[in-house]
Amino acid sequence: MTAFVFGATGYTGRAVIDVLCERRLGAVAHVRPDSSRLGEWRARFETSGAVVDTTPWAVDELKATFLRTEPAVVFALLGTTRSRGKDVEQRTGTRDTYESVDYGLTVMLLEALEAARRAPRFVYLSAAGVREGATTGYMGARARVEAELRRRSIPYTIARPSFITGADRDDGRAGERIGAAVADAALGAFGFLGARRLRDRYKSTTNVDLASALVRLGFDTRAENRVVESEGLRAKG
Repeated sequence: MTAFVFGATGYTGRAVIDVLCERRLGAVAHVRPDSSRLGEWRARFETSGAVVDTTPWAVDELKATFLRTEPAVVFALLGTTRSRGKDVEQRTGTRDTYESVDYGLTVMLLEALEAARRAPRFVYLSAAGVREGATTGYMGARARVEAELRRRSIPYTIARPSFITGADRDDGRAGERIGAAVADAALGAFGFLGARRLRDRYKSTTNVDLASALVRLGFDTRAENRVVESEGLRAKG
C-alpha cells in the first residue's frame, strides 16, 4: 500500500508522515519542487522512512505520478495563510491564496486522479464550522472542496478538526495558540454546565492525535464518504 501525502511539510502533514512510517505503511511525502527548504525536507522525510516526491503542480504530471505509484490513500492536507502567501510572493512573484492553494491545488489532485482513472481514498483536511454555501475566504474554500468531493466519483473522508495546536508549531500562529487556549477554557466551562457536545465539537487537538486519527480513517472502510467532526479526530488508533 502507498499513502501519498500532499501538504507533507505542514504541521499536520509532518505528523501524518511520522505515523505512516511508524506503522510501516508506504509513505510518499510531496514537497513543492520550488521549495526553498527542499533539501531539508528531503533529509527529514527520508530519515523517517518516507519517499520524497517533487512532482510539479500540473494535472498531466500529477496524473503520471498517480499512474506510477498507484496510491491506496491520498491525504490532501493543503492550506496557506496570509503571512505565508506574502512570503511566497516575495520569493516567486506569485501570492498563494485560499483560492489558489486551499481550493485550487486540492481540486487539481482530484482532476489528476480522475484523468488517471484512479480512485484511492481521498482524505481531505477541512475545518470545524464549514457549512454548505460558504463561498469566500478560508471557510469558503473548504466548503467548495467538500462540494467537489460529493459530486465526484472518488471515495472520500472529510475531516473537520477545530484548532490544531501544540508547543512545537513553527509557523508563527501565536494567535491561534492563544485562541485555542481561550476557547478550550470556555468550552470546559460549557462542558461543566452540561454542553458536552459543544465542548467536544470545538475543543482543540494536537497534530499528533489528529494525524493518528487521519491515518486510521484513511484505511477504515466504514469512514468512506463520511464527514468526521472534531470529536471523532482525537482518539489515537
